[in-house]
Amino acid sequence: MRAYRVAYDGRAFHGFQRQPNVATVSDTLLAALEDLDVLADKADAPPGYAAAGRTDAGVSAVAQTVGFDAPDWLTPRAFDSELPPDVRVWAVADAPADFHATHDATSREYVYHLHAPPDAVDDERARAALDGLRGEHDFHNLTPDEDGTVRDLDGSIRRDGDYLVLRVRAGGFARQLVRRLVALIDEIGRGERDRDAVDRVLAPESLPGPAGVPAAPPEPLVLADVTYPDLAFERDPEAAASAREVFRERRVRHATRARVADDLVDGVGRAEED
Repeated sequence: MRAYRVAYDGRAFHGFQRQPNVATVSDTLLAALEDLDVLADKADAPPGYAAAGRTDAGVSAVAQTVGFDAPDWLTPRAFDSELPPDVRVWAVADAPADFHATHDATSREYVYHLHAPPDAVDDERARAALDGLRGEHDFHNLTPDEDGTVRDLDGSIRRDGDYLVLRVRAGGFARQLVRRLVALIDEIGRGERDRDAVDRVLAPESLPGPAGVPAAPPEPLVLADVTYPDLAFERDPEAAASAREVFRERRVRHATRARVADDLVDGVGRAEED
């Protein structure tokens, strides 16, 4: 068995998990393995294939982890040779024969880049909301899941210009839990909910529709880390350098688009003043 670290820009995908008739990260990985003749005849996946988490549509990752029975020659750079640029494998670890990428992970860490200008969001209110959510709670009001909703959560918030960078860690996360946590913190930080909303969300009673917390948009969310205490990942220098270059080019492209959007905003503003 081997475990691979996978980074991807999730904005072009309908999530990680395989789905019919839409592009997913898992389908992309398995198609590459098929092209590399790693799959047995008529097999849908290699033996033991599993992933650390099922990221939602639009969510990106730095350290998604997939494990399966892989040949020794399948290095990260070999894997990348059949992958599109927005999916990059950059590290690998030998794993025990019974390794399972989902069940053997002891913690997962997500980062959310929340647009929260200081004139709109009170940092202290946001931090107080996160403080109330730390620890072991039943988060049933922040996920559509009906079981697996008790989690032991830790996290932090730091300001970076007009953004609050929220970092949360737990053994695992129920569906939409991170995005709803972010939405709740954002609403409290903006004064749209009072701080007692955290207690109401964590209470045993289910929240009625209008009082429920919607999920924040998925695109600013990144699966930043997955912990496996017994694995030692080896970074593939060539694959990692290739991944950095691919994502650096995407950063420049999107930054350029943002400058064009700035011109549109400023131009329309000047036209209104004339």
